[in-house]
Amino acid sequence: MIIFGTRGYLYQLAVLTLVCGWCGNPAAHTLRKRVTKFTLFFVPLFPFSTKYATQCTFCGGEQKIPKEQADQLLAQHVAAQDGNPFGQTQQQPGYAQDGQNPYQR
Repeated sequence: MIIFGTRGYLYQLAVLTLVCGWCGNPAAHTLRKRVTKFTLFFVPLFPFSTKYATQCTFCGGEQKIPKEQADQLLAQHVAAQDGNPFGQTQQQPGYAQDGQNPYQR
């Protein structure tokens, strides 16, 4: 007897701030990747379906998007994270420029 079937995997790639197509609110959206894999004896062997979607965290509306658009959104997200978006400095608070603690004697 051969046991085969499919299994779905859901990956959250990023959390983006976008204007929702359903409710029209600027809200956080999760960028998700759904992969369906062929299984043999409950072991996932190879993916045969990959789909991308964004889901609004405000209203729950989901919009399917093509792979190219998902890659573009993910690249923009990574570029924003590399650009130090919160304006933080490299220096730790409470420390002098030379790395010595000014409060320690």
